[in-house]
Amino acid sequence: MGLYQHLRSLRKQGYAGAGSERLILWRRQPVSVRIDRPTRLDRARTLGYKPKSGIAVVRQRVDRGGRKRPDIKKGRRSRHSGQTKTLDKSYQLVAEERAAGKHPNMEVINSYFAGKDGLHYWYEVILADGNRPEITADRNLRQAAGSTGRASRGLTSAGKKSRGLHRKGKGAEKIRPSRTANVKRKYRKQHLYY
Repeated sequence: MGLYQHLRSLRKQGYAGAGSERLILWRRQPVSVRIDRPTRLDRARTLGYKPKSGIAVVRQRVDRGGRKRPDIKKGRRSRHSGQTKTLDKSYQLVAEERAAGKHPNMEVINSYFAGKDGLHYWYEVILADGNRPEITADRNLRQAAGSTGRASRGLTSAGKKSRGLHRKGKGAEKIRPSRTANVKRKYRKQHLYY
């Protein structure tokens, strides 16, 4: 058994997980913290992390709980105008977008779950600086770090999942190139002959 397989099996057994002492420490830290090395090395290496200059790992905290519209103060509203709203974004994608906003000179490569408690989720986001020669020389990282706004355009793994691009075949006919493009194409087709 290799090192990363051993780390993964230890985590599954509960030995290498985010314990309560670690979560207490993370709660006291700022929302976005740059860390020296990944908490889950096996997962980070799977998603493209390499210990070289130009690569950074950021632990991003996201508040748990539903998303609500601002409180309605005055005026009549219809019964369908509630405060709760359902977004298609996952907490992981929100964490990636916030980490990308904190580090505008770097691009999000990928991210993974780090821990949770009753109030927060923590994700560790792998970032790469596309202008560094170490990154441009790496053929695996060059393309991802060279494209701009990966997290906000839904090009990371979490973004593609929220866009429905992890599914193929039956039931996924209307999600490529995007749901919005499919609706617009259908609308143009209906109103072409009128």
